[in-house]
Amino acid sequence: MLDILIIGGGPIGLACGLAAQRAGLSFLIVEKGCLVNSLYNYPSTMTFFSTSEKLEIGGIPFVTINNKPVRAEALEYYRRVAVSRHLPINLFEEVTSITKDDNGYTITSAKGVYQAKNVILSTGFYDISVNLDIPGEHLPKVKHYYLDPHYYAMQKVVVVGSSNSAIDVALETYRKGADVTLVVRGDEISSRVKYWVRPDIINRIKEGSIKAYFNSNLKAIREYEVDIDTPEGTVTIANDFVMAMTGYKPNFNFLKKLGINLSEDKYIPQYNHDTMETNMPGMYLAGVVVGGLDTHLWFIENSRIHADMIIDDIVRKRLI
Repeated sequence: MLDILIIGGGPIGLACGLAAQRAGLSFLIVEKGCLVNSLYNYPSTMTFFSTSEKLEIGGIPFVTINNKPVRAEALEYYRRVAVSRHLPINLFEEVTSITKDDNGYTITSAKGVYQAKNVILSTGFYDISVNLDIPGEHLPKVKHYYLDPHYYAMQKVVVVGSSNSAIDVALETYRKGADVTLVVRGDEISSRVKYWVRPDIINRIKEGSIKAYFNSNLKAIREYEVDIDTPEGTVTIANDFVMAMTGYKPNFNFLKKLGINLSEDKYIPQYNHDTMETNMPGMYLAGVVVGGLDTHLWFIENSRIHADMIIDDIVRKRLI
């Protein structure tokens, strides 16, 4: 029987593995996609908000010549951490169920069954998009994920949202020759947008290079046009692609299925803020999954401490 089974092979899942390794505990990391799957699915042009030092895990230096590391550097760093520290990781293996018994937990995946005294859920939030719930959202031209701007060159693109993902898409596709329209629910660009990017998008809107509708919502999507609900009424414009950068959320149904209590308003899981243990004994949360719908509050840099908090609690319990 394992001391710990860690679900999720992202940066925080790896950090938990490193902490368990230092403590001499037996563990296995199970990831349903590739290594650091969420980061892999980030835009190819992405630059992190955090410096490399704040993205480090396990005290292993993240060396970069840039002030802010880019996606390719992060993928290389976390891969090298996993390989050099010989972390036991099963990739492309989705966990389907977890049941509790007297000795701990039985974890069933698509490829096997495991026994573990403790389980750490570090499943992130990038797998399930927040839908618009409007007519036409099912059309193939509607995208909730974005990889590269070249694909949208010379196309009429509507971008929904005002935070980092939406603004990056708007600026990058515009600079590859797309005709970009931004639809923003509030009255301004989000204050959370990266400080070196926010002036850029504001200036592009002011000069008219990017059209923006504020206090507005996308109302309907059709094959070659969309309707926008604006303060002046419904506006219909020609359209080739809709980039719905409306955010993502953890798999709340999976958490409920495991018996973890969630708050009624923002679906925040119940957990001990000192140990990260949930209402299910021996089941812990690590990373952005603890935030419920408030995914913007948690990042690698402020949740990597969860690894040591969890492992310290598991070790402490062994000594009692």
